[in-house]
Amino acid sequence: MIAIVGGGFTGAAVAANLARNPASDGASIVVFEPRERLGAGLAYDTDNPAHRINVPAARMSLIPDDSDDFLSWLASKGEPGDDADALAADGNLYPRRAVFGRYVGEFIAPFLKTGRIAHRRERVVNIDRHGDHWLLRTGSGAELLADIVVIATTHPPPRAPRGVAEMLHGHPRYVPDATVTGALACLRPQDRVLVIGNGLTAADVIASLRLANHRGQIVSLSRRGLRSRGHATTPQEPFGDFSDDPARTALELLRRVRRAVREAAEIGTSWHGVFDALRSQGGQVWRALPPAERRRLVRHLRAYWDVHRFRVAPQVDASIRQGLETGQLRVLGGSIDRVETDGEVIAVDIRHRRNGSSERMLFDACVVTTGPAHTGILSCHDWLADLASQGWLRLDDVGLGLACDVASRAIAADGRAERSLIIAGPLARGTFGELMGLPQVNDHAIFVAGEIADMLTPPRKAIGRRPLATASPVAKRPAPSLVGDTHR
Repeated sequence: MIAIVGGGFTGAAVAANLARNPASDGASIVVFEPRERLGAGLAYDTDNPAHRINVPAARMSLIPDDSDDFLSWLASKGEPGDDADALAADGNLYPRRAVFGRYVGEFIAPFLKTGRIAHRRERVVNIDRHGDHWLLRTGSGAELLADIVVIATTHPPPRAPRGVAEMLHGHPRYVPDATVTGALACLRPQDRVLVIGNGLTAADVIASLRLANHRGQIVSLSRRGLRSRGHATTPQEPFGDFSDDPARTALELLRRVRRAVREAAEIGTSWHGVFDALRSQGGQVWRALPPAERRRLVRHLRAYWDVHRFRVAPQVDASIRQGLETGQLRVLGGSIDRVETDGEVIAVDIRHRRNGSSERMLFDACVVTTGPAHTGILSCHDWLADLASQGWLRLDDVGLGLACDVASRAIAADGRAERSLIIAGPLARGTFGELMGLPQVNDHAIFVAGEIADMLTPPRKAIGRRPLATASPVAKRPAPSLVGDTHR
């Protein structure tokens, strides 16, 4: 019995790839997910027309051996239909995320229909060790005994800057988590809106407001004032070698990237090609860095990596640019010194990063888009807290999620890896690095499914067993890496 806790994209992809693997024949696969559909999760369970995939559709196939699978599926469904804006100026399709959610749902549907995968629309509330098994309890009181548990839970909610949540709790237009369905419904067209954060979720919020003809001023604030960049307008080949004698410090890596950007510019290649090369070589780069340097990279360079690596769809980028050009949108770098309210008016003292000056600004609404607070994951779910208190889980040493080894097995408090407790998806970033972009999450789900399939293979058939760090036999892809922070 394999229990997968969480049926968003990660959980659904692990389940489907495991069901496709002949080694899992006879094994029961159960996915615990309260949502009606598997595979949608936070990212794709949306009907907001402003929410688009931020990777070209040609790179969103769930089947590595068929890179055109998503494109073929779109054609078979008549998509993108009446969505005339889906085709960007660069010639790539960026359909709405709800469309991709349907694609994922249909990918897993045959296995649900045949019973190879069971979808339990329940929330897990407790997991205990029970001999050599795991005992899972749900909110309804049901129990299930599993041999293997896969932790594929959703992202934890964002964390507002200190003082904001306390001061604005109960305000009618305070949105502590913009990823919740319908979160922006409380905003009025003329509201002056403070968006805390400048990443992909902030871009979604801004694009959503502008598509809905929002007329009020929008201020997007982050510590550095860096907003997510757009895609190159022309195709860019990857440029740069970062894996041959990889950098051993974050500073050395930074210098190599800057040098590569300069060299690329000399031959007419943009920075996009450099970051694409760095992403593809990320596994070697991340593994070469000692833990202290990984932490330094995350602390000092992660924001710069995020805004260059995780790009917004051209349609979203155009909307943001138009907002900046008209003055409706301001993107600021700084920090919040103080928050006060006068009735429903929110007064915020902002300390500008550039010159240290303070500016008081008045808003009618505040939306938090600071990204998942993965370091607080153990306090977000009681069952994770229970596993941690029992010593089966701990946070990773980098501050990105849960500790696991190179086979994605959870590392317990005593430092030992538990082979029957698997970390899948973004929470494994401390070991694998970048696990936020969908192509990398899909790679990792295939990898995890392969590891589980190996555990199900009888010992007499395991001679010549593949190395732990290679891809699954279903689809041969390397385990992804290099740190990133995005939800798509």
